[in-house]
Amino acid sequence: MPFTALGLGPKITKAIKEARYEEPTPIQAKAIPVVLEGRDVIGVAQTGTGKTAAFVLPMLEKMQHRGQTRNMRALVIAPTRELVVQIEENVQAYGRHLHLRYKTIYGGVGEQPQIDALRRGVDFVVATPGRLLDLMGRGIVNFSDIEFVVLDEADRMLDMGFLPSIKRIVAALPKTRQTLLFSATLSKEIEGIAKDFLKNPVTVQIGARSTPAELVTQHVIEVPKAAKTDLLIHLLKDQALEMVLVFSRTKHGADKIARKLAQAGIATATLHSNRTQGQRMQALKRFRSGEVRCLIATDIAARGIDVDGISHVVNFDFPPQPEDYVHRIGRTGRAQAIGDAISFVAPDEADSLRLLERFLRRGIPRRKVEGIDLRLTEAAAKQAADLAKQKYDDAIGKRAERGRAHSARRGGDSRPSASGDTRKPGRIQGRNGLTTAKRDGVPSPFARSSRDSSPARGRSGSSQVPQRDGRPVETQGRSDERRSSSQTSWKPRGPRPSTRPGGGSGRRGR
Repeated sequence: MPFTALGLGPKITKAIKEARYEEPTPIQAKAIPVVLEGRDVIGVAQTGTGKTAAFVLPMLEKMQHRGQTRNMRALVIAPTRELVVQIEENVQAYGRHLHLRYKTIYGGVGEQPQIDALRRGVDFVVATPGRLLDLMGRGIVNFSDIEFVVLDEADRMLDMGFLPSIKRIVAALPKTRQTLLFSATLSKEIEGIAKDFLKNPVTVQIGARSTPAELVTQHVIEVPKAAKTDLLIHLLKDQALEMVLVFSRTKHGADKIARKLAQAGIATATLHSNRTQGQRMQALKRFRSGEVRCLIATDIAARGIDVDGISHVVNFDFPPQPEDYVHRIGRTGRAQAIGDAISFVAPDEADSLRLLERFLRRGIPRRKVEGIDLRLTEAAAKQAADLAKQKYDDAIGKRAERGRAHSARRGGDSRPSASGDTRKPGRIQGRNGLTTAKRDGVPSPFARSSRDSSPARGRSGSSQVPQRDGRPVETQGRSDERRSSSQTSWKPRGPRPSTRPGGGSGRRGR
């Protein structure tokens, strides 16, 4: 079926041909006509099946036939910055022959260009919830002319806790709008969101409910946790793993894997939320161009990965939730290409594997790896870990020894004496209650007054009353407190000789 049969005009179909797409995917063939009819839509399909074009193409087709306004007319909300950028690139590619204005709104970059674009006027906006809400709160965003709203990757936005933000955004939109919701999975939570935001929606679902892509070959390798890195390095020696996406559960884990691979001479890049927007875009660019063959990412950051040609997905850390597994391996086997998904499963991850197999209603084949003894690798890894711990303990011991030596040079050990006296040696009490440090028997002027710990200042510490010439004196605080009549009175000294040019009494106010 050609795209022209779906009701798309010549300008849109011309752009599709220039993008080298010949016929629609199943989700596009089912969703595009329904969107053109003006119906609300729930679209469910796996990653890599063309969901973006399924809503972008009909929206652009309808927008080109309506008059242009100053305010935005179409809004797409996506969970991550990378996904926002990917969607906007598709919008520009498909709408290249239309006179429409596009803009992305997301955090991590300067906001002023985004504000300027909104004030000049824009037709199509792709945004993350956080930055959009910020601009809404400052009165910069005007939704009065909104015609289309899309919630893309709705399941992931729900997982990331964006539901309250989405509700606030949708509440500010006009009631007369067309709303589209697209997701890789269809859960009860997603159905609840659709019930709140959509009106009599048509559900378009491709493939089985929440199942992995059919063209992805799946395997499990049972491996001790300590041997996972060596196993990954061993697998990457095979040049058949041309373009590999490795999933780590944590940002720290992703960086650690990257360091180990770099030490083995394997070019890698990392993608996680601790990287700046520029670093993340650069990592994707290097991965797409083939400069690095291995990209290590966390689940959240990987939602923005729209890269064709990924040959293998490696679950270095097995995902605890089946839906995360589905999202991960959906990054390979895209656009009718064949892909491979390899999962490393440690003994403490076996329960998650069984949960996944019950979810899929089938087992995942186990795979034996030749050329590496995982038991020896585990022992070597444990030995290396023990050695690293010993080095760490030695470093801590040396550090403590240096501290004790430094303390001794400054006037002795600060530990309590046998008599129970806990006062620090090497400090003396001077006039006016000044406590001064003593180094080599010489008082230091750089010391804190005992006034700082006096009860008059409201702090804890010694209650010793400062002395002057053997008599108690009042401790001066920052507040003007009345002297108690019970305190011993004292008379100020007379005028001191002036040291200023021109004379003067030099009297100080007490």
